[in-house]
Amino acid sequence: MREPVVVDEPAPAVVERPRRRVGPFLLGYGTLLGLVGLMLAFGALRPGIFLSASNLRNVLEQIAILGIISFTQTIVMVVGDFDLSVGSLASLSGVLVATLLIGGTSLPVALLAAVAIGLLAGAINGVLVAYMRLSAFVATLAMMTSFAGLALFVTNGSTLFGLPEGFLWLGQGRIGPLPLPVVVLATVGIVTWAALGHTTLGRRWYAIGGNPEAVRLAGINVDLVRFSAFLASGVGASIAGVILASRLASAHPTAGTPFMLMSIAAVFLGMTLSKEAQPNIPGTAVGVLILGVLSNGLNIMQVSSYVQQILTGLIIVLAVSLSGLAQRVAR
Repeated sequence: MREPVVVDEPAPAVVERPRRRVGPFLLGYGTLLGLVGLMLAFGALRPGIFLSASNLRNVLEQIAILGIISFTQTIVMVVGDFDLSVGSLASLSGVLVATLLIGGTSLPVALLAAVAIGLLAGAINGVLVAYMRLSAFVATLAMMTSFAGLALFVTNGSTLFGLPEGFLWLGQGRIGPLPLPVVVLATVGIVTWAALGHTTLGRRWYAIGGNPEAVRLAGINVDLVRFSAFLASGVGASIAGVILASRLASAHPTAGTPFMLMSIAAVFLGMTLSKEAQPNIPGTAVGVLILGVLSNGLNIMQVSSYVQQILTGLIIVLAVSLSGLAQRVAR
């Protein structure tokens, strides 16, 4: 009698559902969530003040100078460099335009002179870094010191007052409900976003930041493209310096100094919003907003300025750490 043959049926395949990885999600959107968290926290602590329309408009006006410098700083960081001279250059531009206006120079000529000094400063940085092969850190640090000394020399270390009313409109005027500095900020942001994302030059900036040697082998003038990035940074710093002097109704030789580190921190904070962990304009805008909201909220809470400096330093460390981690995850 034959024994029955037992056929083992294959076990049903187990379909594994893709797991959502919380770590990369938080790394990619943590900066944006941090901004929302800050606004909710300050809104809960001071609901009648922080979330008011006038204060939110004030936040935008306060971040305008930092935003302009940060947007053009983003371009330099896209190509893999830094521009440490932007704060001193902003001070020098404000001092220059104030000196010319007080001396009787017409407003258009004074403004053109300020933009020209920004172009010249950017050209010097570009030549030192792109053509003379100096480290961007060393070259722009040296120029930062030179620009700061020149601003102090021009003003003899004093603050310049007595600026004409027409000039003050640039930093204190409004177009409809929006302060003019916010309009300038939005314009610079749109222009830099379009240049980086929708032009041949912008694609070359990103390509050089990724692999400059490959770009060179492709026949592109890497030195000229890097040079152009520093030109953009110089113009952005000079525009910011002019608006800063107009907003303060005075020009001080060290007024722009704090914006150097803050602009770099804003770019680093924004890099986490890019899948490739690259500098990008939307991310920089979020970084600028985080720094602005934090400063405004702490002022409303009457937190000491010394404590604010400590927190700002910690944020810079956090920004650099997050951007480095995001770059490792992207690879």
